[in-house]
Formats: sequence, structure tokens, C-alpha cells
Amino acid sequence: MDFSKVKLVVTDMDGTLLNSKSEVSARFFKIFNQLKKQNIHFIAASGRQYQSIVDRFLEIKDEITIIAENGAFAKQGDKELFTNELPFEYILKSIDTLRKLQNVYIVLCGKNAAYIETKDVEFIDVFKNYYSEYKIVNDLSKVTNDTFFKIAAYHFESSEKHIYPAVKHLKNEIQVIVSGEHWLDISHNNANKGYALNILQNQLGITKEETMVFGDYNNDLQMLVLADFSFAMENAHKNVKKIAKFQTKSNNEQGVEIVLEQLISFKSI
Repeated sequence: MDFSKVKLVVTDMDGTLLNSKSEVSARFFKIFNQLKKQNIHFIAASGRQYQSIVDRFLEIKDEITIIAENGAFAKQGDKELFTNELPFEYILKSIDTLRKLQNVYIVLCGKNAAYIETKDVEFIDVFKNYYSEYKIVNDLSKVTNDTFFKIAAYHFESSEKHIYPAVKHLKNEIQVIVSGEHWLDISHNNANKGYALNILQNQLGITKEETMVFGDYNNDLQMLVLADFSFAMENAHKNVKKIAKFQTKSNNEQGVEIVLEQLISFKSI
């Protein structure tokens, strides 16, 4: 595989770069230093909260670009690049719909914090892994003092089975995407990783032929089609494997790192 043109590496986090313990490997940070030497820019693109992504990249956070909240917010170092807010009328409509479902946990995702109205200990234990800055409130519909990017909904069994059928009608007005086995996101139509990546490619002057992307779930589909070197993880959703041009090992087998080491080796010839 000819990697000579690659100037940009973009990877999803959960199920992709992160292992099942939500860790970035020491191996990756060694690779990152080599990517810098080759003038290859790195973007972390995730449905996670910005603060939660930064926590995984503290030592290099000022040297990378972060796409957070599934493309609703992006920063490069301290510079805010763009935001895509979810209008409050759709926040209220989404909350009202989701509250009618059983065993569904709602997260209102803001720039300063994530907001939940449940005190369920089991859910909060899971939730804290994705949202390091959060507040528990009495009523999500009354929270107004923040910039809001999306509504995230969680089901312990399956978001695709238990949440999506009840909210798919909203797709006529806003974006509804199954972003993980347990998560579903509701956001502005432009708040997706593909839209965000396209903006950044244009800003960086980098083409599809010069881009490498890794992903594992449906919220990665739009950005995978923007790269000639698109990789699905072995553990990826079937839709991702259909779209991606190549496949690598699973996240727990460091599939991203394997390909990036091949990229570095090729560039070093």
C-alpha cells in the first residue's frame, strides 16, 4: 500500500484508538512523535465531550486537533475552530420524546458541562467515562446557561433497538445517529464528523488522497468517505466495514497503531 501522500491521520476514539478500558496506548504516543517528524497532522474525532478527549491526550493536547461531540465542536490547541449548536426547540422536543421511553438515560451536552437528571448510580458510573465535566440537575429542559451541541441517549442493552425507533421521525428536521452500541445522538444536521473533517481538510489544504481515517461505528461513516485510506476496525459495525476501503485489527489489538507504524515505515524509506 502506497502511503506516500498521507499528510493527515484522523481516528475515532471509543472502539477504535481506545482499548476496552478507554485507554490510549503508550505505543500511540511514541508513534505520534514520529508522525510529527513526518509533518503528518493528527485529529482525534469523537462523540465524547471535549474535556474527556483532552484527558486522554494531556501531553500532546496543544499539538493536535480535536473534533468533539460528533463534529459539533472543534479546537486546535487553545483555538476554537467551529461550533454547531442544537436549537433549543429541538432540545425540548427531543427530551420530551426520550422521557417517554423506559430505561433510557438522557444527557444534554453543553460546551461547559454535560447535564443529566438521573441519580442512577450504575448509569453515572458509565457516563463519567465519557463526560468528565458534568452536573446533575432536576430538569434538563430548564438548563439554559450554556451552549448546547447535542442530546445523547443511553440504553444498557441497545440504542439501535430501544431508542432509535422512537426518535427516527426527528430525522426530517435534525440529525439522529446511532453512535455506539448503547448510545444515540441527536444534533444539528451539520454536526457530524464528516462535515467537521471537510472543514478541517479545507483549512489545512489537505485532500481526500492525503487523508487516513479510522472508525468503528455509524457516526464515523461520513468521515470515512472523505479519505482514500479509510480503515474499519475488526470490531466495527457492519455498515462501517461496507464503507471502509481497508480493515485493521481490533481496538484491543491496537489496530490503529499497527497501520500507523506501517505509515511511518513507508515514510521513512
